[in-house]
Amino acid sequence: MKRTAIALLLTLTFPLTAAAAELSAADMLKILAEIDDRQRNGGDYKALCYLEQKEKDKADIVRELIVFRRDTDDKLMLLFTKPKSEEGKGYLRLDKNLWLYDPNTGKWDRSTERERIGGTNSRRSDFDESRLAEEYVPTFDGEEKLGRYEAQVMTLKVKEGIDVAAPVIKMWVDKATHNVLKRQEFALSGRLTRTALYPRWQKMFSESKKADVWFPGEIRIFDEVEKSNSTLVLFKSVDLAALEANMFTKAWLESKSR
Repeated sequence: MKRTAIALLLTLTFPLTAAAAELSAADMLKILAEIDDRQRNGGDYKALCYLEQKEKDKADIVRELIVFRRDTDDKLMLLFTKPKSEEGKGYLRLDKNLWLYDPNTGKWDRSTERERIGGTNSRRSDFDESRLAEEYVPTFDGEEKLGRYEAQVMTLKVKEGIDVAAPVIKMWVDKATHNVLKRQEFALSGRLTRTALYPRWQKMFSESKKADVWFPGEIRIFDEVEKSNSTLVLFKSVDLAALEANMFTKAWLESKSR
């Protein structure tokens, strides 16, 4: 991957020399709620994303998809546009269920939160609105130096009865901006499954929200089980204009492959 040095830099952690101020449960929930709110639009959201998958002894796989969200109604749709073999394939969330549509067979299959989007190391949560404060209970792990950043470190455990891809998350948050810098995901057994790095964040003003909306410029995802596998996600463009009123339907997604 390009800019490997950035990824390596972000993996280095050092304890801060000064004593870290302990964050209370209320403090942590406030930070998580801020992270969630900054990524929500209060209206519609459309992003063009580029995915590059690397696997050992295989040619790199490059995909392009469009992310459609309606945060007010908790709607999400992912539509692949490239390569030609993936065109028209997509995911649609309906009533908290994630469905996968394959235009080659015309069939819909119910998916899970652990679904590898398009066969990459990315998950639904990488493209959806953030719900950390709603889904997890945080504990404070202290402060660490992450590259040139001072980071507040938390371990998040999923609340009972909520289905997520990662029941346990360890997260490094920039102390100055509260941007997520690094995220490690664990199985209930404690096994590390995935590491995601966030080298840069971007923002744009939302007319519907009357405030800035933040989104990652890129995410670098490393498979911690199959160590040679990794995915680069680039957010090439984001549009916060209103989308078609009735587009979050199976019929609409099916129409894109005709």
